[in-house]
Amino acid sequence: MTELFERHRPTLDAALQAATKRDFWSAYPEVPSGKIYGETAKDDGFVAYKARLGKAFVLADHPAEGSVGAEVSPYGPSLGITYPAASVDMLIMASRAAAPQWAAASPEVRTGICLEILARLNARSFEMANAVMHTTGQSFAMAFQAGGPHAQDRGLEAVTYAYAEMTRTPAQAIWTKPQGKGEPIVMEKHWRVVPRGVSLVIGCNTFPTWNSYPGLFASLATGNTVIVKPHPAAILPLAITVEIIRQVLVEGGFAADIVLLAADAPGSEITKDLVQHPAVAIIDYTGSNTFGSWVRENAGGADVYTEEAGVNSIVIGATDDFAGMCSNIAFSLSLYSGQMCTAPQDIFVPRDGIETNGGRKTFDAVAAGIAAAVDSLLADPARAAGVCGAIANPATLARIATVRSLGRVVRDSAPVEGLDDARTATPLILAVDAADSAAYAEERFGPIAFVVAVDDATDGVDRAAELAERKGAITAALYATDEAQILAAAERFATAGVNLSVNLTGGIYVNQSAAFSDFHVTGANPAGNASLTDAAFVANRFRVVMWRRPVVA
Repeated sequence: MTELFERHRPTLDAALQAATKRDFWSAYPEVPSGKIYGETAKDDGFVAYKARLGKAFVLADHPAEGSVGAEVSPYGPSLGITYPAASVDMLIMASRAAAPQWAAASPEVRTGICLEILARLNARSFEMANAVMHTTGQSFAMAFQAGGPHAQDRGLEAVTYAYAEMTRTPAQAIWTKPQGKGEPIVMEKHWRVVPRGVSLVIGCNTFPTWNSYPGLFASLATGNTVIVKPHPAAILPLAITVEIIRQVLVEGGFAADIVLLAADAPGSEITKDLVQHPAVAIIDYTGSNTFGSWVRENAGGADVYTEEAGVNSIVIGATDDFAGMCSNIAFSLSLYSGQMCTAPQDIFVPRDGIETNGGRKTFDAVAAGIAAAVDSLLADPARAAGVCGAIANPATLARIATVRSLGRVVRDSAPVEGLDDARTATPLILAVDAADSAAYAEERFGPIAFVVAVDDATDGVDRAAELAERKGAITAALYATDEAQILAAAERFATAGVNLSVNLTGGIYVNQSAAFSDFHVTGANPAGNASLTDAAFVANRFRVVMWRRPVVA
């Protein structure tokens, strides 16, 4: 039963070491190269995706009382796929029936199963890329990386932490207590990992795999059954995931219903009923603060792990590479049209300007420099399409139109040339004063940015940190040349529970997060109560229960 564990032991050992060293390491190559994945892998993945369209998605022996499916690609066409749909009670009943067998498996067996699932997901990365692209609006390159290898790395990270926590306590030991001149008391003690119960993973529209895999694999590895609830607009990536998981489970002699798909239709969602069901013991949620608050208030006794939203900020105090700074910020604003929980929104700039390698730049010159860098980045339509992708939700386009009046337009948003059938928008950049907090102090999801005039860099840091404490933030960035100012800002943002990036001018961006090195979300401000991935994310998904007896001499 531990064959899969031994097969994938080198990957697990490397992952355990990487989690300790925090240096760069990835089990799954992020480059969509035929030399890595096979010369026909890209074409095979596209063919596999196309074969899904316009048909029923078959999950063998999955509970069903009907079918649902209304996904429309942000690039235009309807997917036409239907999925098995079941009531909450049917899903819970099936999940609980499968639970005893999975709970009885050893940590090594469960870990081996999870590692095999991840390996198979990696082999299907091109198919997954097409599924992610046409449900989220990500460009193909981004969908491959974020929906495939990067998501798989985050899943592996969760499995790694889960294994480390489950095996921290030995399975058995002999306990000897001296009794002075008398014979010692000798006890035989056994410890067993006991899962919490049914786990619910609530997926999001923009990053259905990247945001779901940590909770899914953390719960699965620790012995819980899992119900995967996709966003109605992005079912396919998680349906493929569930399909692969169920196949591996059955091949390993386990019940397929250890993992279930809870597909539903827009307007008839079953999420709230699942959250409130007393059998659900663990909930992983990614999405808006509004629904996140509802989940926390209505989850009963379930443990809730959330990644929500916030107002991410950049503070510009000074720079010795003005062009590099502007280019770096431009890419961060444009990537996936700002539809990332890590994307910056507010850029705080001293109203009397900053010192740069090109001399002093006024506030307006800084704003114009960033806008010009966006224009340069997106000047080529093919590159613009690859960077910006499409808009996942039509409400985002409406939001852009609404906020134009909130400040002075430095750069207007426009459709991406050449993607006429898609929903697209390039970044809108507005200039406002710090006093206009009603404009910039709320999350404006999408390609919307505010350049905010502040007294000085310290004022900008204080305002950004205060926003994080009050509204939440996942990322923050600082540009400064004074070491004391950098260290002071690092301390202030740490107090606010925000991860800080300093002086990024090259190929690393504030909205990127690396598995096995960067903790995604801190759990220390309203942007989320969990961190991907730390020990706290996995350790409460199980309990350790003991039995003991005296050892007879």
